[in-house]
Order: sequence, then structure tokens, then C-alpha cells
Amino acid sequence: MARTRTVYACTACGAQQPRWLGRCPDCGQWDSLVEEARVPSPAAVDLVGISPAGAEKPVALGEIEPAGAPRWATGISELDRVLGGGLVPGSVVLLGGEPGVGKSTLALQAAAAIQATRRTVLYVSGEESAEQLRLRADRLREVPPGIRVLTETRVESILEVWRELAPDFVLIDSIQTMRTQAVESAAGSVAQVRESAALLAAMAKRQGAAVALIGHVTKEGSLAGPRVLEHLVDVVLAFEGDRAHAFRLLRAQKNRFGSTQEVGVFSMAAQGLEVVDNPSELFLAERSSGAPGSCIVPLLEGTRPMLVEIQALVAPATYGVPRRTCIGIEDGRVALLLAVLDRRTPVDLLSRDVFVNVAGGVRVGEPAADLPLCLAIASSRDDIALPPDVAACGEVGLGGEVRRVSRLDLRVREAARLGFRRILVPDAQDDSLTTRPECELIPVSSVARAVAWLHP
Repeated sequence: MARTRTVYACTACGAQQPRWLGRCPDCGQWDSLVEEARVPSPAAVDLVGISPAGAEKPVALGEIEPAGAPRWATGISELDRVLGGGLVPGSVVLLGGEPGVGKSTLALQAAAAIQATRRTVLYVSGEESAEQLRLRADRLREVPPGIRVLTETRVESILEVWRELAPDFVLIDSIQTMRTQAVESAAGSVAQVRESAALLAAMAKRQGAAVALIGHVTKEGSLAGPRVLEHLVDVVLAFEGDRAHAFRLLRAQKNRFGSTQEVGVFSMAAQGLEVVDNPSELFLAERSSGAPGSCIVPLLEGTRPMLVEIQALVAPATYGVPRRTCIGIEDGRVALLLAVLDRRTPVDLLSRDVFVNVAGGVRVGEPAADLPLCLAIASSRDDIALPPDVAACGEVGLGGEVRRVSRLDLRVREAARLGFRRILVPDAQDDSLTTRPECELIPVSSVARAVAWLHP
């Protein structure tokens, strides 16, 4: 009988220690070590058909044909954009997001679209029964009849069905419910998640099937389970969205086969997730022009420009310490720009409450939103509305200077397409445009000049 070995695994990074410690020596996280009982299983070594006798021999890199693993489209344009053109055979994709954001709905729609291309799909559900999965599939415009559904949580049983069916795409919902006999611990523990994901990834590489793992997130917003899970997979996708809004954003936090700068935009409807081909018009559909404290910024997500409205409200402070409330933008960035406005411009914000919001539930992390945010705050403080055909983009430094932004030509072209005829841009970047846009560019060298332009 195999001897039981007790180790203490870190829930943050997955590192194992022989005894309990208050702080993980590898990642520095406090109170993150949990006890795990591990039993070596001889049968688990050959679960995916890998044995020492069948080990592969090394191959020269120049002799490998790059067309041996072509991409194939999923049938959802926004998902293919984020993946870099489609799924790669043998790859493992980890999809994470908050509860109720639509992870399972997106996975089911992707499985239906892939099955429509005459590929075999295996849907492994560890949280729902087959009947519950069918009720969720009734929301779609058309129920995919050819998807094979397996309600199982044991990895060994899943691998047996996988070998017999030989699917092209395998969907695991979710990885936290999977368990293997090689580990004697509850499903969802650090050891179970690590070993189950390792076995599924090894089977994917050997069979050449694309695998999608749905993962839970913690209350901090990070993926639950050991950190080694993110290093084990090829692609890590984050599905973001506010429950109060219908918009959903799909971002790639890691992508071994493409860029991590692309973003996919979806809209939650009664029949599932719908692709948003033109997010700028959707974000600006409910904009009220003529109100102080609003400015439009052309953001750039990968190769896609998007116009987003930044709103600011400046009000007298009712208490001794002014409040700074930010939604959709980093608090530290707003505090920095408020200090720049107070020292470099005549705008007085010392005894004022400042509230900042990005309309549509979008999160802005790009420095190009600095100048529009400063203009929105100054507009609300002085009660002067920006003209409805004006947009702005530029990074603001601590000295009050307006710095360059990347790919200004794409931003200006998108703003001009939606009817904006005047755009405030950095002074040093006006001459860098290869083609003259259809709108007027207003170069500004400092945030003080931008605020002075606001006053007629």
C-alpha cells in the first residue's frame, strides 16, 4: 500500500512545504498554506498513454513544419480576435470571470459555433446536470444537437471517454470541480486543481485537441487555485463586466500564440451573448451633449480604437476632508491628475469633492485618458460644457506637460468617423500623422493651455 504523504500547499502560488508556516517562503503570502494528503498512484502515470518506452525523440527546430498546427476559427469573431485568429490544436485555454458574468454562456456558444463547423465537441459539466445544461442551451437561437455532454468530475473517467470519442474541442466546466485519484483531498483544493489540469493538458497535447477550462475567481478578482495553473495553460482569458450593464469585455492576460492587447466586446441579451462590431457607437448612444463635466476619449485596445465618455462631477465638500470617488479608472491616477490641476492650472480643487465615472461600465487604464479627464474635471468645476464635437487624448506628466500617445492616426480616424470635428492632441504629435484627418487637430503643449482653451 502506498504511503500517505502530508504536505502544505500555498493557495496563492501552489508551492509545497514540508510543514506549516505562517508565511509562504516563495510568494510571501500570509496564512495561505493548507494541509494536503497526497498518495502516489502508480496507475496515474499512464493515464494519458505516456510511458518511458513511448517517449518522443528530440527533433531539430528547423525541421518542424509551422503549418502542422493550423488555427481554426471558433465561429465567434470577437473570441477569434482575442485568441489571435482562432484556436490552436493542442492548446489549453483558461477562461475566468466573476460569477454570473457569462462564462458558461460564452463557452456554450463557442462550443455550438465550433460544432457547426463539423468538428466534434465534448462538453464536460461538473457543476450542472445534463438537463440543466439543456435548459441553458434553450436560450440560444438554435440548440446545438451534436455536442456530446458528459456530467463527470473524475479525470480518469473523462480521459477514457476522451480516448474513445477523439474530440476536436473539449470544454471543462469547471476545473475547480475536477478531481483525480492521485490526490486524496477535496475537489477544488490546490493539489486537485493542479493535478487535474496537468492531466488534461497532457492529454490535449497528445491527442491534438483544443481544451477550454472554466475557472472561478476569488473575491479579489484573481483566478482561484494555485498560481501554477496559469503557467500550465497556453491562454488565460478574463471575462469582465458589470451586472448593471449589458456590456462584457473579453481580454487576454496571457497568450502564447498571439497578442495580449486585443479586446472582445459582447452584449448580454435574452438569447445569450451578442457580438458588438462597433463598440464606440454603443458606448456613446446615451451621451447627453451640452452637460458640463463630460469629455470623449478615443482609447486603443490592441488594434481597435474605441470612443468612451469620461464624466466628472465637482461639488463643494460637506465635510472637512474632500472625497475622491472613482469608478472605472484607477484611484491613484485620478489623485495624481488632481494634484497637477491644482498646482499647474487655475482650477481650485482644494475644498471640493470630485467624482469620476467612465460611462458604460468600461475600465480605463490607458494614459491617453489623462487629458480628457483633466478637461472633464475643469469643465465641471467651472460649469463650462465642452462642445459636442470635441474629443481629446494625451498623457499628462507631473510638470503639467501633455505627452504623446501611441497610434494617434487610428484614434483620430475613429473619432472623425463618428462625427467629431475637433480633437485636442499633444503638441509634439501633430506633425507625426502620415495622412491629414477629416477633422481639425488642436495641439496643446500643457494641461494649462488645454484648460485655457476651454474658456472662450
